[in-house]
Amino acid sequence: MMGNSNFKDFNGTGDDNFNSVHELINTYGMEAMPQAMEILFNEAMLIERAQHLGAEHYQRSNNRLDYANGYKPKRVKTRIGQLDLSVPQTRGSDFYPNCLDKGLRSERALNIALSEMYVNGVSTRKVSNIVEKMCGFEVSAQMVSNASKELDTSLTAWRNRSLGQMDYLLVDARYEQVRVDGLVRDCAVLIAIGIDPQGRREVLGTQVSLSEAEVHWREFFKDLYKRGLHGVKLMVSDAHPGIKAARKAVMSNVAWQRCQFHLQQNAQSYVTKRSLKSEVASDIRAIFNAANQDDAKRQLDLFVERYQKSMPKLSQWAENSIPEGLTVFGMDLCEFNRKRLRTSNMIERLNQTVKQRTKVAKIFANEESCLRLVSAIVMEVSEQWVGGRMYLRVK
Repeated sequence: MMGNSNFKDFNGTGDDNFNSVHELINTYGMEAMPQAMEILFNEAMLIERAQHLGAEHYQRSNNRLDYANGYKPKRVKTRIGQLDLSVPQTRGSDFYPNCLDKGLRSERALNIALSEMYVNGVSTRKVSNIVEKMCGFEVSAQMVSNASKELDTSLTAWRNRSLGQMDYLLVDARYEQVRVDGLVRDCAVLIAIGIDPQGRREVLGTQVSLSEAEVHWREFFKDLYKRGLHGVKLMVSDAHPGIKAARKAVMSNVAWQRCQFHLQQNAQSYVTKRSLKSEVASDIRAIFNAANQDDAKRQLDLFVERYQKSMPKLSQWAENSIPEGLTVFGMDLCEFNRKRLRTSNMIERLNQTVKQRTKVAKIFANEESCLRLVSAIVMEVSEQWVGGRMYLRVK
């Protein structure tokens, strides 16, 4: 195959570059594809930088926002071969070409695959074969090691990033099997989601712990506050004792909403007749779907009275527990936002996404490998949320 040096006469600037691509392909056919793609990528990045700056290179313009500042070499491996690109830089603004930014997502996914195969004991030869089929190039043991190190660095930076004001906090945990001190343990993966004053959601952090005991949740909450989390008005979760105790210890001034979905599930264990399960569930939904706080309390009183004789334990449970699921009625929320904050369903769906990706591993080699994969998954989801639509409506 011809080397890139054979194509050196085809490098130009501006419109000449697109003519060069045409000549390259006509002259050398498919062998010229890597060089052609280099020219197209470089030209596309120059156009994008000019749009970002508000002016062409060396152009005088009152609309100019910043100045060009040379280039940074970047080597990208693709299905058609290795591309040696010149990434344009700017002097005083945060600019990075979109075409490469999209590529970085694939690069991150590849790095995750490499590192996870590595930590789960897959041989370098097998990794190389898999990557060659996926991406068209081989990898060495050093590449696998480097990918793992780079991944750890980026994920650690993300987990330790500074936080800001979050009006609402949703927390939950799921369990993964992890080898700890030679034994397979069910370790808790703690996850927190925040919703900011603009109604946008993001994953704030995750942690792998030996259990959901209060000490682990307390440590997790303290870390969130240490990183700058503030302004939380409401926390949504299930009624796990560890969460409840840690909230009181770390954020006692924050209101707590008990997940209404979990309350519905808990209620069924107090229903003595199978034939009445649907009826009880419907009566509880009526409480949760009340128009306002007063109506919800009235519906609850009717529920307690209705089942006091036939199912006294259900009646007593409802009187003590259901009020914990009515906190959202006391918040200044529109009906749309109230329904979105009355359960922890959003974080439950995130946990399902995590489960779909982690079930392949079955048993993690250690806590670090579990944290690595979970962090990569929730980081990817969080970035999609931050760049997507608002989760709550803002007045």
